[in-house]
Amino acid sequence: MLDDTLLAQLKAYLERVAQPFTLVASLDDSASAAQMRTLLEQIAGLSDKIAVRFDGSDARRPSFALERASGQALHLRFAAIPLGHEFTSLVLALLWTGGHPPKVEPETIETIRALGGDYRFEVYMSLSCHNCPDVVQALSLMAVLNPRVQTVVIDGALHQGEVESRQIMAVPAIYLNGEWFGSGRMDVAEIVARLDTGSAERDAAKLNAKEPYDVLIVGGGPAGAAAAVYAARKGIRVGLAAERFGGQVNDTLAIENYISVLETDGPKFGMALEAHVRQYGVELLNQQRAEKLIPAKQEGGMITVEFASGGRLQARSVILSTGARWRTVNVPGEAEYRNKGVAYCPHCDGPLFKGKRVSVIGGGNSGVEAAIDLAGLVAHVTLLEFAPELRADAVLVSKLRSLPNVTIHTNAQTTEIT
Repeated sequence: MLDDTLLAQLKAYLERVAQPFTLVASLDDSASAAQMRTLLEQIAGLSDKIAVRFDGSDARRPSFALERASGQALHLRFAAIPLGHEFTSLVLALLWTGGHPPKVEPETIETIRALGGDYRFEVYMSLSCHNCPDVVQALSLMAVLNPRVQTVVIDGALHQGEVESRQIMAVPAIYLNGEWFGSGRMDVAEIVARLDTGSAERDAAKLNAKEPYDVLIVGGGPAGAAAAVYAARKGIRVGLAAERFGGQVNDTLAIENYISVLETDGPKFGMALEAHVRQYGVELLNQQRAEKLIPAKQEGGMITVEFASGGRLQARSVILSTGARWRTVNVPGEAEYRNKGVAYCPHCDGPLFKGKRVSVIGGGNSGVEAAIDLAGLVAHVTLLEFAPELRADAVLVSKLRSLPNVTIHTNAQTTEIT
C-alpha cells in the first residue's frame, strides 16, 4: 500500500505522537477493505502508541475510526482510504489524535472547544480533489477538539451508493445533521464562523477597535500580497483585509507561468504568499468581505471601509486588489444545477462521473484541459465552443483530437442547461 519512501516519512511524523490511540476498522469482503486493512496495519507498525483492531461494527464498510486509549470521546471516522490528496489529512488526523498540537490560531481552537450543540458532519470527497483537503482537515480537527462534533470523511468513489442517493455531483460536499451545509473549499475559520452565531458581532467589535492604518489593502490574492509587502517595507502600518487570503489562486491546481517558479500548485503558492506577507508584520484580517468604501471627508482625512460583519476599518490610503472569480456560463439552468450535474473542477468532481457521458463548455485552455482530464475517467466527452475554432494552445488541441472518446462541436452557443 505505502511504499518504503512514504513509510519512512510517516514513521518520522508519528514520532511526534504523545498519547496512545487505536484505529478501529469496520470491514467487508471487498478489495477496498483489504487495502484498508493493509494500510492500517502498516500505520500501526510504525508507532508503539498506535494499535489497530478489525472488530468495528459501523454500517459504513469499509471504514475506520480513531479512538483514544484514555477513553476521552472522539468521533472521527474515515469511510475512505485517505491517500492521494488526502494523505496529508490522514497524517494530521493521526498526529492530532495523538496529542500533537495543531497549527491553528489559539482563538480558533478556543472557539471550536466552546461550540454548543451537537454537530454531525458528513463530508464527501474524492482523492483527486485539490479543494477537499482543507475541508476534511478542518472538520477532522473540530472532531478531535470538541467531543460534541462528529465527522465522517467519505470517499465518493468508494461509497457510490450514497453519492447517487444524495445526488452528489460535486465535491467537497458537506452535510450537517443530515441536511445540506455547503460545498467547495472552506477552511476551519470559515466553518466555525458559520456555526458560531456570535462571531459576526465579535468580528465587528474587533475591527472597530483597531487603530487607523497608513495603508489598508482590500484583497488577498497575489496583487494584494505584493502591495502589502512593498508598503510594509517602507516602515508604515499596513493592514490587509480579505474574504479569503490567496483568493482564486487557492483553487488553481497547477501554476507554471509564475516567473522563477517552474511549477507549483495553488494552495502551496497561497501559503507562500501568506508567509511572505506575515514576515513583514502586515496585519492580516481574513474572512472579511468588504461592502462599502467611504471617501475621506476632507483632503488628508481617513478613508473608511465597511465590511459584511458590520465592522469598519480606517486608513489614510486604501488599495483595492479585489481580483477575479471563475467565469460562469450565465445561462438559465446553470445556478439550479450547480453541484447537481454542473461542476467546475474536473480534478475534484471527475471521479463522480466515471462511466458517464459529459459535456465541457469552452474551447480555451481550461476547457480543453478539462476535457482531456475527463476523457480518462468518463465514457465520452463532448466539448462545446461557440467560436469557429478552439482557442486553446495548439499542443492541447492536438492532444484532445487524438482521444477516441471525445467529440468537438464548434459554432455551438450554449443557451440553456436542462
